[in-house]
Amino acid sequence: MQQPPAFSWSLDYVTNSFYHFFSEVVRDYGKMGALQFVCLTIVTSVLLANVFSYLSMRINEKLKIRTIKSVRKQLFERITALPLGYFSNQRKGDLTSRVATDATELEYSISISLSLLFREPISLICFFIALFSISVKLTLFTLIIVPISGSLIAYLTKKMREKTKLGQEYIGSLISIVDETIGAMRIITGFNAQGYIRQKFENENERYARQLNSIARTRELVAPFSEFSGVLVVSIILLYGGSLVFSQDASLSASQFVAYIILFSQVLRPAKAISKGISDIQKGLSAADRIFEVIDTPSEINDTPQAKKMLGFEKRIEFRDVWFKYQEQWILKGVSFTIEKGEKVALVGETGSGKSTISDLIPRFYDIQKGEILIDDVPLQAIEMHSLRAQMGIVTQEAILFNDTIANNIAFAEEVSQEEIQEAAKIANAHDFILKTEKQYQSNVGDRGMKLSGGQRQRMTIARAVLKNPPILILDEATSALDVESEKLVQDALYKLMKNRTSLVIAHRLSTIQDADKILVLKNGEIIEQGTHETLLAQENGYYKRMTAVQIS
Repeated sequence: MQQPPAFSWSLDYVTNSFYHFFSEVVRDYGKMGALQFVCLTIVTSVLLANVFSYLSMRINEKLKIRTIKSVRKQLFERITALPLGYFSNQRKGDLTSRVATDATELEYSISISLSLLFREPISLICFFIALFSISVKLTLFTLIIVPISGSLIAYLTKKMREKTKLGQEYIGSLISIVDETIGAMRIITGFNAQGYIRQKFENENERYARQLNSIARTRELVAPFSEFSGVLVVSIILLYGGSLVFSQDASLSASQFVAYIILFSQVLRPAKAISKGISDIQKGLSAADRIFEVIDTPSEINDTPQAKKMLGFEKRIEFRDVWFKYQEQWILKGVSFTIEKGEKVALVGETGSGKSTISDLIPRFYDIQKGEILIDDVPLQAIEMHSLRAQMGIVTQEAILFNDTIANNIAFAEEVSQEEIQEAAKIANAHDFILKTEKQYQSNVGDRGMKLSGGQRQRMTIARAVLKNPPILILDEATSALDVESEKLVQDALYKLMKNRTSLVIAHRLSTIQDADKILVLKNGEIIEQGTHETLLAQENGYYKRMTAVQIS
């Protein structure tokens, strides 16, 4: 009986062990048994290879999907946490592109990265261990030559990453144009501007296509250059290795050199796969840069560690010498006033005088640069923002609705009953028109509420504020989109709602705020007059008096 080969860390040991085991099978079970053993070995190995291949793909996909899910979640959470000032400097389509297009590119790159991270590097390590076992000197020479060609490939991939990032900015602009076009189709059609908007899209589309061509040229250079550099490296190794053999170097025989060249040619496959994979990953890296640019954006408005929850509203809202600007120009200049609990205070003035800015500062959508805003004698920065905004109901000039049912738009993040929703709709004069829709409160309002008229959309947003039943109301041109009949009904409902509540009302129609406890008249960011409707009208040559006269005439 032949003895098994002595153990050693070498390829010869594995080969000789197989031969020994196979000869034992032939001796014990005959040639037919050996054939059956070979067939069983082939079937088992292929089965195991496919099982492990399936498992690796499932693990790969699961890891990729979970990673992208987490990235999209973090990105969306960050977008919803950023202050309003951030969005004034960003195009909506570009942010949409980061959530959709860039995340998809990152998903593809993660799949490639997992292969590059595990399979190909392990293959390379195994090959180089075998190469070192044949010739240490020749392998060290190889490791000096290979990085030279690798550095040129790295340069190409760096250029491609820069071009890819620019291309993804272009697709963001393209999506912005599409988004703006869909939202403004009424205006585009009304002004016969289809040709203009198509040309605008075509210009952006052409710019994006040119950038894609530039990316493709750089990417397609990587593979042929990688192959050429591989052949060049093999040729140099042939020259150097051949010189060692011809000089009868004891460390390398002719047969070992042939085996070395054959083995080194196998190194090129994972090396090429890595270089191609790296070039493919560049798009994902550029996408990741754009995604994490948003995720890592610091918020300028945050709760301080000492911020306390606001449990209710008891006394007053006070502005003390408040100065505010969005960029360079001051919007508010030393504004000071007080809104006592239960008061209805109105802001009037020309467009751009700072009325809407004041209404945005109370819920702390922006932070002021100078002065102080206090609620119940506590600075806004010392109040936890979520609890601050929970005390407020806001109706904006633009009726903001979501592509959802009427009931969900009115309830909007509040856990309420159908009866409460209907009661709020009745107060806002919306119940009657809702009953006339196809599915009543379960009717879908369409994208941005486009299935409803402007007055209907505004009444639904008023119903939303009514349902929240907050102690502080901020009404920014709340009745501007209503017809005369609806305005009277809603104004009466708002009057009842504002009773015993603190209200800040912004209105261009001065007739709607004549019953206000205090009217603040703004001009160029300053309060130039304040008082009741009657006291302001009594001022000779007063600005409010002139505004009223203009609207009456």
